[in-house]
Amino acid sequence: MDDAGALTFKIASEPGEFEQIHRLNYKTFVEEIPQHPGNERGVLVDRFHDENTYAVCMRGNEVIGMMALRCQRPFSLDQKLGNLDQYLPGHRAKVVEVRLLAAEKDRRGGRVFAGLMAASARYLVRHGYDMAVISGTTRQLRLYRHMGFVPFGPLIGTPGAMYQPMYLTRERFEEAVRAFDLSLEKEEPAAAPVSFLPGPVDVTAEVRAAFAAAPESHRAEGFLRDFRATQMALCGLVNARHVQVLTGSGTLGNDVIAAQLSLEASRGLILSNGEFGDRLVDHARRMRLEFSVVRRPWGEVIDSAEIEMAIAAAPDIKWIWAVHCETSTGVLNDLGTLKAICDERGIRLCLDCISSIGTTPVDLAGVHLASGVSGKGLRAYPGLCMVFHDREIAPAPDHLPRYLDLGSYADKAGVPFTVCSNLVYALKAAVEQIRPAARFAEIAEHASRVRAGLAEIGLATVAEAAHASPAVVTIALPRTMSAVRLGDALATQRLLLSYRSDYLLACNWIQICLMGQYSAQTIERMLSALGESTRLGSRGLAGRRDLALSTTAV
Repeated sequence: MDDAGALTFKIASEPGEFEQIHRLNYKTFVEEIPQHPGNERGVLVDRFHDENTYAVCMRGNEVIGMMALRCQRPFSLDQKLGNLDQYLPGHRAKVVEVRLLAAEKDRRGGRVFAGLMAASARYLVRHGYDMAVISGTTRQLRLYRHMGFVPFGPLIGTPGAMYQPMYLTRERFEEAVRAFDLSLEKEEPAAAPVSFLPGPVDVTAEVRAAFAAAPESHRAEGFLRDFRATQMALCGLVNARHVQVLTGSGTLGNDVIAAQLSLEASRGLILSNGEFGDRLVDHARRMRLEFSVVRRPWGEVIDSAEIEMAIAAAPDIKWIWAVHCETSTGVLNDLGTLKAICDERGIRLCLDCISSIGTTPVDLAGVHLASGVSGKGLRAYPGLCMVFHDREIAPAPDHLPRYLDLGSYADKAGVPFTVCSNLVYALKAAVEQIRPAARFAEIAEHASRVRAGLAEIGLATVAEAAHASPAVVTIALPRTMSAVRLGDALATQRLLLSYRSDYLLACNWIQICLMGQYSAQTIERMLSALGESTRLGSRGLAGRRDLALSTTAV
């Protein structure tokens, strides 16, 4: 019964969850451990309930385990020991008391307690705590020690309800999180769909836990501190000087860039070799910018000679706007070449990096403006976009709508108005997990295997490997096959590929994107399913819904 796939761990936030917490509290500390008198309602509201933060284990909508966190002194241990601090290691400035560890009797396996510990530890690390203290029931001392708690001081309590004071350091908080996440990674559920979509992508357990925390005010000091840390982490990842994080999609990020360019009252050049290059043209047209366009056929790289010819024909060009990774085709335009052209001529370079950040090295040093998003290569939830900029930007209240005014964000330390703390903390957790060299090498290795597998099957890619993004592999299907039928058939095997976008449907293309959570084994399963589906052909796909049974889930 104790399988991770059926359980979720979060910080309690809903009224129904708190009611269940009170009932579990009663079952544990009235009926099982005789610590409090009974009552007819079967509910025990903790005396510090209004000061508690609860980590809970959920089975569907049912609370089956809980752990309470309280930071206000005096703790209950202060009252029971007299001078608590004399027992604790020094240099621990911020201490929290962990109380009311409880679970339904039939769910007291290691997974429930480890998950509660991990959810609590994430919360404590995020809020800067460096030690936790607990009154551990003597019935579970072995479990507490296994979780890293260190006993101190004398036993406290009454006969039948004796407790051992214990503490846990920040280092063990972090170790508990790592150990729990590792255990989840080793237990990839066979029934879980595997996403090869460009977004939304599968996220890690730590990102899910960060998103599930109770919402915080966008004016709270702690949130603003964490917001700034997120900005710094994002800038460090792409070597940028500044970034503003906005509530919205990548479309908003590019609208903000177009709005900034409108303030310069200068001519520009837009480069397009795919759907999203064409969309930059649309952004610029809607903002009434003055610009020329260099177009290449979809799937081809931007020709530097054509760029230079366009600049020579219009020497008043002051900015160039291009897509780094053209998501429609998988082409990765050469950032170094674009930067060199602009540097030599004093032209400002603007980029759409929505599908490249987090999947391949991106160096934005010297780039004027660049857009990114939370829900693709960074592996967080969709809903936030970023605009990176290389210099200070002043507000333009007389010229731009408030929501598009990048300077107003910069002027208010990135938070001019409400932003969802859950999305920000999920993004923060996601960025902190990225180890760029290892992640980029892994994606490149998997992309190489995917391309080799497609060649074995006989399927052609739109972008040649020499100038392709490792994270986006677009397949040009033969006319005898339907992208919709192929995609639908693979979906019955819980393999999610991208094929429903208008531009993919128009071209009869299907995509494999390596942005989220997957494994080498699931890549092999996907390639095997693609090969089988290709052999069946488009007619077979329409009538063979039993195809899902022919491939063993990994």
